[in-house]
Amino acid sequence: MERTSDSQTFVEKQVNMLQSNPGCATAKYNLGVMLLQQGRLDEAKILFEEAIADGTRMFEAYVNLGYIYFKEGNLEKVEECNRRAVQIEPRYARGYANLGFVYLEMARTDDAIEALQKAIELNPRIVQAWCNLANAYLQKGDVERAVETNQKVLEIAPDFALGHHNLAYVYYLKGDMEKAAGHLRRAIDLGFEVHPDFLKEMEPYLSQ
Repeated sequence: MERTSDSQTFVEKQVNMLQSNPGCATAKYNLGVMLLQQGRLDEAKILFEEAIADGTRMFEAYVNLGYIYFKEGNLEKVEECNRRAVQIEPRYARGYANLGFVYLEMARTDDAIEALQKAIELNPRIVQAWCNLANAYLQKGDVERAVETNQKVLEIAPDFALGHHNLAYVYYLKGDMEKAAGHLRRAIDLGFEVHPDFLKEMEPYLSQ
């Protein structure tokens, strides 16, 4: 109840700020974040666009816009927003991680690897960037590097269910069923919902 009250107070403060200063980019951005958290994407999008319309260097606004465009299925705009974010703030790891993800979605594997490596260089503990980098290596056909990269994911986050699932899959591709089964069991124990086809394929090894 208190958290809801705090949120309402925050929103009212931003609205009042905009009433007294309609051009306040910070208030528009802050209000946009609140609306984004509430799932009101169309309203948030308008506020983020207004926040950056005057050339304000709000790189977070671009990243949030990128998220909304991703939900809309517009990958080109996702790329554009995140590229603008890292142009404004070249040390923004999340922007590079997002670029890597969208390049994967666009099957631009080499671009994805470059962006994800940059994200990890800036922040070596971005688990999702490591996961996507492993997927990029797999997309490129480099199973060995996919194994190494997925192992790095689990060094950072030992109980990351997706990491165990992904490592199980690459060991499966290598034909190492013992290791594949071990990591798949761990993923299942951690609550990961394995695709039925993969689960059926691995059933004989999971019971050993």
